[in-house]
Amino acid sequence: MSKIQEANELTSLGDLLVSAAQRAPNDAALIFPDHTHTYRSLVEATYAMAGRLVGLGVKPGDHVGILMPNCPEYIEILMGTVLIGAISVPINARYKAEELAYVVENADLVGIVTSDLASEYVDFAGLLQEAFVDLDAAQDPMALNLARAPLLAFVATIGESTPAGFLSLKEAGTEVSRTRLDALRGDVGLSDPCIMMYTSGTTANPKGCPLSHAALVRNGINMNRERYFLSSEDRFWAPLPMFHIASILPFVCCLDAGAAMLSMNHIEAGAALQMMEREGATVAFPAFPTVTNELISHPDFANTDLSKLRRINNVAPVEVLRRFQEAFPQAVQTGAYGLTEASGVVSFNHPDEDLETRLHTCGQPFSGIEVLIVDPDTLDVLSPNTRGEIWVRGYCLFEGYYKSPEKNAESMVDGWLRTGDLCSLDEDNRITYHGRIKDMLKVGGENVAAVEIESFLATHPAVKLAQVVGVPDERLLEVAAAFIETEPDRQVTEAEIIEFCRGKIASFKVPRYVRFIDEWPMSSTKVQKFRLQEMFDPG
Repeated sequence: MSKIQEANELTSLGDLLVSAAQRAPNDAALIFPDHTHTYRSLVEATYAMAGRLVGLGVKPGDHVGILMPNCPEYIEILMGTVLIGAISVPINARYKAEELAYVVENADLVGIVTSDLASEYVDFAGLLQEAFVDLDAAQDPMALNLARAPLLAFVATIGESTPAGFLSLKEAGTEVSRTRLDALRGDVGLSDPCIMMYTSGTTANPKGCPLSHAALVRNGINMNRERYFLSSEDRFWAPLPMFHIASILPFVCCLDAGAAMLSMNHIEAGAALQMMEREGATVAFPAFPTVTNELISHPDFANTDLSKLRRINNVAPVEVLRRFQEAFPQAVQTGAYGLTEASGVVSFNHPDEDLETRLHTCGQPFSGIEVLIVDPDTLDVLSPNTRGEIWVRGYCLFEGYYKSPEKNAESMVDGWLRTGDLCSLDEDNRITYHGRIKDMLKVGGENVAAVEIESFLATHPAVKLAQVVGVPDERLLEVAAAFIETEPDRQVTEAEIIEFCRGKIASFKVPRYVRFIDEWPMSSTKVQKFRLQEMFDPG
């Protein structure tokens, strides 16, 4: 986006939705299996939610948490919050009570909106009551006065039930005029925080990442205009949890184009295939191999009409991506490099890139984003095709970890974000991802990237998904242990996997141990490798 475009077209997230509705009010905006919002109805529902929040005392700059499964109300509440200048804080629905209590306190939430809708995760009311044992004893649901969350004024539900200490969002608050809500919307600045996403917390407590309206909206616009080229006719299947940036960013992308985003209460492969066929999905954003594997392994996959699908996004090792591309020959598969701290995505492949480029790289950064590859020890800038830590600078960056000055000092250098990711750049500035720097194994003094072993294991016909971790070894200090989920109805032994590797990859890369797994320990969308290390038994 040029500076002229930036000046003329950047808006707040609330304004982006309103503008889309003014262009095409009757077009579909958000589609669930049992509900469709047009742009007009989504705007009306957003204003209704915004009015209820103002009636509950929410002010510009306040933080409001959302704890619920994917549903139309999730977007209504998120958009209603940001429309009045408050900050939406999507909460990971997989958190346990202690993690939830930490985030509620750390994020300085003044309110939480939750639901009793059926969820694949948990009973949210019960989880909140476990996290805050004094919730059900609160004398006034409008002034909770909880010991572990002193700023939390209310917990509202959109469901049918209203437990003790909760209030019903649909019945709460006072009438607020559209004029007042428009005035609040008009006061929102582009540099104001819009949402605060929490990182997965796979190795430590989750960290809050505030993203401004300008950063999030511009990234969504660039996603559309530089890589996805959507029109109002597109149907963009993006089913990932709405507490994840991989759902929020596609929604912003759709708003820019006036396209419709397809989502689901939870991801079930059979229902997903039916929805994509019924709605004529043109773009699919499963993003993670666990989701795509479930789609292509489902018995209905071969008979599902996905002929309108022209684009699919996945992030996975090369051989896994190759298998996915073969499963969707009608679509161009592209990948991405990104992180929450950079408003979700730094780069996507361009659809015109050839297959091998799309398999091996993540494309070039968006306009307005700079990247460097730096030696993580010496901080020297490295030459093309050399692996090092990728640093990111530009409009997309977050405002620094919330209430974490030590982490900010460690992560930010002269406006550059140190990502902790191991990457390289080719001569055309395309990014190749090689794993997390901390996801490196040191086998007898040899450095090994776990993703290299995972990519090779993915070529075995019985392997559906492989994850590799380092485990202690008396002689070599550390060796590779592979956790493998097999394809349905395929059997393979530990010895067969190890033999498959011998002679094809360096001996120090061959897994010393192989463990088979049916259910992965997950954060929001990523396998928690430290949990795999905890689960490992040398036998």
